[in-house]
Formats: sequence, C-alpha cells, structure tokens
Amino acid sequence: MNLQSLIINLRSGKLDLLAYLDQLEARFEAREPEVLAFVPEDGRFTRLRYEAQQLLGEYPDSANRPPLFGLPIGVKDIFHVDGFVTHAGSQLPPEILQGAEAKSVTSLRRAGALILGKTVTTEFAYFAPGPTRNPHNPTHTPGGSSSGSAAAVAAGLAPFAFGTQTIGSINRPAAFCGTVGFKPSYGRISAQGIIPLSISLDHVGFFTTDTAGTEQMAGHLCQDWRAASPNKNPILGIPEGSYLNHAQPEGLSHFYAVCDKLAAAGLTLKPIPAMPNFDEIVRQHHLLMAAEAARFHQKWYEQYEALYHPKTVELIREGQVYSESDIQVAQQFKIRARQDLTDLMTRHDLDLWISPSATGPAPVGLESTGDPIMNLPWTNAGLPTLTIPSGFSENGLPLGLQLAGCWQRDEELLAYGKVVERLGNIF
Repeated sequence: MNLQSLIINLRSGKLDLLAYLDQLEARFEAREPEVLAFVPEDGRFTRLRYEAQQLLGEYPDSANRPPLFGLPIGVKDIFHVDGFVTHAGSQLPPEILQGAEAKSVTSLRRAGALILGKTVTTEFAYFAPGPTRNPHNPTHTPGGSSSGSAAAVAAGLAPFAFGTQTIGSINRPAAFCGTVGFKPSYGRISAQGIIPLSISLDHVGFFTTDTAGTEQMAGHLCQDWRAASPNKNPILGIPEGSYLNHAQPEGLSHFYAVCDKLAAAGLTLKPIPAMPNFDEIVRQHHLLMAAEAARFHQKWYEQYEALYHPKTVELIREGQVYSESDIQVAQQFKIRARQDLTDLMTRHDLDLWISPSATGPAPVGLESTGDPIMNLPWTNAGLPTLTIPSGFSENGLPLGLQLAGCWQRDEELLAYGKVVERLGNIF
C-alpha cells in the first residue's frame, strides 16, 4: 500500500488502526532484529496501542479526524521528541543533549501522527556509523547519516521517517536502500529542536515509499507550501564535467541507461557543462561544515573529548583551525554556487538537473556509510533534491536517480518528479 492510500485508509477507518499496529509489530519482529533501524525501546507497541486508543477516543468520527490520523513515523535520533531521550548516536551523557521537541515533529503530531520511535543515526549526523544494516543485504551499509530512517522505510518498518542532510545523508541512503528521499530547499522545513552538525548546511527532509506520498507530506512540513501542477514535461539537464566523473563505472552506466529510457519516453535531456570549480565547491563545503561543527561542539568537546568517535574528533579538530573570516567566505561561496547553477538552468531552459544519487550501489561493510560526493554540490547550493529508486546493480542492490530543482521551487521538483517516475517506469 502506498503512503497516500495508507493515510486515507487510516483516517477513514477502512484500515483499523489497532489492526495495522498488529501488522506493523509482526513486521518488526520479522525484520528489525536483522536491520536494526530503530533505537531499542522496551514496550514500543504497548505504548503505541495506548496512544492509538487515546487517538481513537478523541476522534471517534472519521470525518473529524486530523489529516495524518494514526500514521506511524520514525524520527532520526538527533531530533528532540517529547517522551524520548535523544542520544544522537553518541556516547555523551544523554542529559546534556536534551531539548524542546523539534518543530517539525510537533507539526506532524498535531496532524495526528504517532511516533513509532527514534531511528539510528551516525554520531551527531557525521560519519561514525551505527548498527543499522542495509535491508537488501545486511553485509552492506544502508548509508548515512540517516541510516535508520532510510532502512526503516525500505524494510517496511515505517511508511515515513525524518532525516537530515549536511552532505548526502538523505539522498545517498535513499539510493542505497531503495526508497524515495526528499531534501527540500535550505530552510523550507524548520531545523528548530534538532542537534546541528553545520547550521549553514543542515537540511531537514524525509524518506517515504513513493513520490506522491512525498508531495503530500511536504505539504504538512514545508513553509508556505503551494502544490504545483506544471502543464508540460520537464526539461532535464545532465551536469557534464568533473562532477559526474566521481561516479563509479556501474553507477554511471546505469545513470546514462536511465537517461536513455527517459529520452525514449519523450523527455528532453540536455548535457550541460557545469561546475568547472567542483573541487573548490567540495573544499569550501567541508571547511564550512568542519568549522561550524567545531563551534557547536566546543563546550561538550572540551569536557567529553574521550567519548567522541575518532571520525568526529577529526572533524572537530580540523574545524578548530578555521577563522570566522573563513566561515564567512565559505558561506558567501555557497550562495554564489547556488546562483551559478540557477543561472545555468535559466540560460538553458532547464526545469531540473538529473544525476546519480550515489557513486554506485551500497558498498560492502558497515565501517563506512559510503561516499556522498554526488549529493554535495546540491546541498552546498541549498537546492531541493529528490531521490527516486531507479533499478538494481549486478549484485541486486538498489540504485537511485537524483533530481535537483530550482531554489525554493520544491513544489515543481516534486510535481516533475512524479512525471519522471511515471515516464521512466521507475518504481
């Protein structure tokens, strides 16, 4: 059942909420011990049934129910959620990490959603991995940092889960796990109540089972959302140059095969030389991330350095050497990078950029979450991005297509994403 149908059936009562929770519990028992997508919680479904009973008692008439009545959602464990402890994938004392509930979580709760639980994150949403496995093959990474959220949706443990992206933490795990992943324009979803990695680069987004469901959930979460209905097919730009050269041969071959399929279905695709300064984009992005992480973690790090993972320590130490002037330069650089990409779109009449969501399929092993390089320039620019599952690798792991839209025109991205999904026969 797709997300839209699930939302409609739960609200109408066609799908009994308590019976649905029974089905979900059975799914947890079958998959979660291997996938390990969620932070462990004793009595999870006892709590959920109690909360569901309260919701049913408050809204006995389906006509008066809130729009997301009974929808269970996963929440990445850097979001504060009332009634849950925030660990942020770290060994730091949890009492120092707590805060007021994330605004995005509160908005879905008010719309009737139930909190299924906290999903596993890498430490402070950087690169130190948690225990989560790829649902398609447990010997492979699910990606990160939103590892648990992507794996939960892909494994059928949650129809929706929150994530964040500072480099590639939504689009990459979405591709690795075979889900839809949506990263809106920078700031469209509030980051209030979330432990930051880099306040200038952190994007709040989410994972779902389908693009139409993504569009529906975006309407509840994105500021000033106005659904779009374009009257034409999108024109897609392929960003040729050193950027695409970072994709692995299998990933790049698959990407061009998908492009051929879309062209055969009637879409216009234009190869456009782009990002000639790609190496500098990468350098400035990493500088800004490291510097802002070092500043946010300064007090905790001074007291608890020994409790941080070596990968996070390396980032913080690097960030400590950068000055406020370095940060300002990097912040201005990302604004210019956004303008450069936007100007190219205008000059060539593009509606979207199209690219691989990851360099290739999920790598074997759990010590690394994979390379986010294919996501970095779009995150740096703050442009909205959508990952759509596009097929499988030779070893049976998912591959994803990444669409990037115009700044603050997220509505068009998702509307066009449905067209790409349909014409490419991608799902």
